[in-house]
Amino acid sequence: MSQIVDDLKAFRDYAATLDGDEKGEAQVFCDRLFIAFGHKGYKEAGASLEYRIKKQSAKGTSFADLIWKPRLLLEMKKRGAKLELHYQQAFDYWLNAVPNRPRYVILCNFDEFWIYDFDKQLFEPVDRVSTADLHSRYTAMNFLLPVEKAPIFNNDREDVSRQAATETAELFRLLTRRPGDPVPRVEAQRYLLQLVVSMFAEDIDMIPAGTITSLVRDCLDKGLSSYDLIGGLFRQMNDPIPAKGGRYVGVPYFNGGLFAEILPIELTKFELELIGGEGGIASKNWSRVNPAIFGTLFQQSMDTAERHKHGRHFTSEADIQRVVGPTIVRPWQKRIDAAKTMQELLALRKELSAFRVLDPACGSGNFLYVAFREMARLDIRIMLRLKDMVSAVEFEKQSTLLNSINPRQFFGIDNDSFGVELAKVTLMLAKKLALNEAIDALSEGKGEFTKGTLEFSFHGDDALPLDNLDENILLGDAMFDTWPEADAIVGNPPYQSKNKLQEEVGALYLHNLRERHPEVDGRSDFCVYWYRLAHDNLKHGHRAGLVGTNTIRQNYSRVSGLDYIVENKGTITEAVSSMIWPGSAVVHVSIVNWIKGEESGLKRLYLQEGNRIDEGWRHADLDRIPSSLSFSQDVTKAAAIEANAAGHCYQGQTPGHKAFLVEANAARELLKQKPEYGKVLKPYLIGDDLVGEINSKPTRYIIDFNGLSILKAKSYPDLFQRVENHVLPDREEAVEDEEKRNALVLKAKPKAKVNHHHANFLKYWWRMSYARDAMMRAVAARKRYIVCVRVTKRPIFDFVSSAISPSDALTVFAYDDDYTFGILQSDLHWSWFVERCSTMKADPRYTSNTVFDSFPWPQAPTKAAVKDVAQSAVALRELRRELMEEHRLTLRELYRSLELPGAHPLKDATAALDAAVRKAYGMGKKVNPLQFLLKLNEELVDLEAAGHPIVGPGLPAGFNAGAYRTSDCISP
Repeated sequence: MSQIVDDLKAFRDYAATLDGDEKGEAQVFCDRLFIAFGHKGYKEAGASLEYRIKKQSAKGTSFADLIWKPRLLLEMKKRGAKLELHYQQAFDYWLNAVPNRPRYVILCNFDEFWIYDFDKQLFEPVDRVSTADLHSRYTAMNFLLPVEKAPIFNNDREDVSRQAATETAELFRLLTRRPGDPVPRVEAQRYLLQLVVSMFAEDIDMIPAGTITSLVRDCLDKGLSSYDLIGGLFRQMNDPIPAKGGRYVGVPYFNGGLFAEILPIELTKFELELIGGEGGIASKNWSRVNPAIFGTLFQQSMDTAERHKHGRHFTSEADIQRVVGPTIVRPWQKRIDAAKTMQELLALRKELSAFRVLDPACGSGNFLYVAFREMARLDIRIMLRLKDMVSAVEFEKQSTLLNSINPRQFFGIDNDSFGVELAKVTLMLAKKLALNEAIDALSEGKGEFTKGTLEFSFHGDDALPLDNLDENILLGDAMFDTWPEADAIVGNPPYQSKNKLQEEVGALYLHNLRERHPEVDGRSDFCVYWYRLAHDNLKHGHRAGLVGTNTIRQNYSRVSGLDYIVENKGTITEAVSSMIWPGSAVVHVSIVNWIKGEESGLKRLYLQEGNRIDEGWRHADLDRIPSSLSFSQDVTKAAAIEANAAGHCYQGQTPGHKAFLVEANAARELLKQKPEYGKVLKPYLIGDDLVGEINSKPTRYIIDFNGLSILKAKSYPDLFQRVENHVLPDREEAVEDEEKRNALVLKAKPKAKVNHHHANFLKYWWRMSYARDAMMRAVAARKRYIVCVRVTKRPIFDFVSSAISPSDALTVFAYDDDYTFGILQSDLHWSWFVERCSTMKADPRYTSNTVFDSFPWPQAPTKAAVKDVAQSAVALRELRRELMEEHRLTLRELYRSLELPGAHPLKDATAALDAAVRKAYGMGKKVNPLQFLLKLNEELVDLEAAGHPIVGPGLPAGFNAGAYRTSDCISP
């Protein structure tokens, strides 16, 4: 480290000798910087100069000064350049630097480094380091070291915000869990919000500095009452008559509804120290706390179970911008930049001051805060253009308000009372912070204004008293209440999946929801209701942007949501097809921005690839973004083919209780002793057995009493007793819970249709939940059948002996010929699978009713083509087995190795099979497979409708099945 310090001092001295010419000296500056951090140079470290980046318009290329993936993008400007003016350029470079986008971005003008981490906070650097101080502040650029270390930033607002939120939440827990005398939850919440506003107010110059700390210390050191002192502060903040003397002199009138009710609390010594002790909450620099993410307080002060019940998830500021930017900021920026006269700018400012924003699932107000701040910046953008266009006198004459944006332009709905109050507080703070930013922006550059003159000239823009937002942020249920009118709708609705919705919201609520919104398919995810209602509430030309689970682009959710939007005059303007949602919510999401009406120009679609939050992104600029949010040919409109629906594609067996499963060695031991048990104790193959075991053998057996009466099942006492001891009591308990839920529904709605799901299971409690009779009969008619893992990233199909029962983690194809295997294993079928499937997180999930039922099979393959497909399929399986045995690999490991660059024997076998399948279809090498399959699907559906027979799944009629049937398969 001492060597690096010496080298950075030398770099400082060298940089001082430069003229600071962006074109002539930037590259040598970058090279010397890398050398100072311990590299031989930028090139030896693996960085690139003048790195080509495709422009967003897709009509040209930009050049970033330096990129060192995945760590750094460095953009140089001439000495003396105002770095804040080049923020957008750097951000756009970073946004488009995919895949393997750099984590950090630096703007540098030879004398100063502005360091950004856009994944954590936008617009403001996480640190600013001068070249002169770099030798003592180099830890802020630890990511430049040959062995990367975590950087230490001085302006990491996310870190400060998380610390403040965590400690405030701890105070909440202390208050509400006091032994013997807990503070009521609602009172503790209000008290905390009043305290939070007070601490913010101290550090943004709304009340005298140190007010809270001095009050707390008087309580600790002098034994005074916090009930009186802090309660007195809150009362003064609610008093329009200022204090003429005493310790509350200088405390202005806040009002705003938050201080309308004062319920003081006598704090314990420990609670007081947590607030005002050394390093306490009040000692935090609350001006550095970011209200855009302070909803962490809201999240952390709720019980985990309650937060999950409401489907609430923390939303980072960077992700909020993926909605607010396309839906609000960029459309307004275009209009502002296109204005050419003072009158046009003033008209836009008037319109902006009346622009209404709604978040119908507002939570703690994060989206509304960011929308407020960005609209305030748009207002500044108008003012700066006006300032450059007219004289100082005219500017002052026309600008009667420093900030034309008002909290009353923002509306929200939420069903949590604390979230509603926190959202109000967040918006109240936004006004003061926006005023400060406007003063900073307008006191620089052209004109005669200074901060002092601006503050004097625009004293009418006082942030106090706080606006009362009781009519803006509403406690209610967006599914049943009327939404306020708005020009833009943004937000992150709840995430409950369709499968867990009843469990989490209750049977009565679910019944009412579906009764109120029958147009939404009941199998849709909960967030789909918000998408549909948002579109219905938009007027023509207005916009919306919402986050949703990535299933909104699939199946029933897509049909009820995005299909409805695009079929009812909606145009998707920008979207994220799928991305990993940061934080504790283990979900993949989609983000969709749209306008009710038409919009010309290219639309950008993003996709985060993989299952890790640090994995790369790709994007494309499209003429139209389909409701499937797909980069490829949109095949969502492909229809089911009747011949396929009658085919043999199934989901495997669902036990419904772990007691039906027996570990393989224990099962084999029992079968040795009692061979007759083989009729009901069968090998059971799960997905991980197929792709995660070297020999793909079943690791467990299943108790299958399907079709047996209770008395017949009892004739296998060892197994029956196991099921009776474990399954029966759990199913009885499930029925009791179901009856209670049904009683609640019937009490409110006597004619309601209630669920008897668990009662049906109890009727035959000794049997597994879903034995899949049709599937088992189809499998039993053959010696082997084809399977793939239902949720998979890779196209891996294999044959399984009919002596093995397939689990519900497998999709079963009851066919035994090699030709059918070849079609299913081909890239054509995989492409169709990927575009038509649903997903589990980011992984494709094979669903018969969307993938198999619509997949068109070759209609007139020649005998030679069928033989070629079958032989190629056999060759591929034989090679797989050889490679697995030789290298001791599982199927998963083998297929992962295909993803690496370079030659691979399985790549050649796969290519041979794919070529054979294309010939069977009569498809040329350069034909787009999805376009071809979609066209074929449409033709076959039309033929069936006209009564003509078509060729469905499996070996076509007229072919001798025995000639295309080998015997290899996974055996017990």
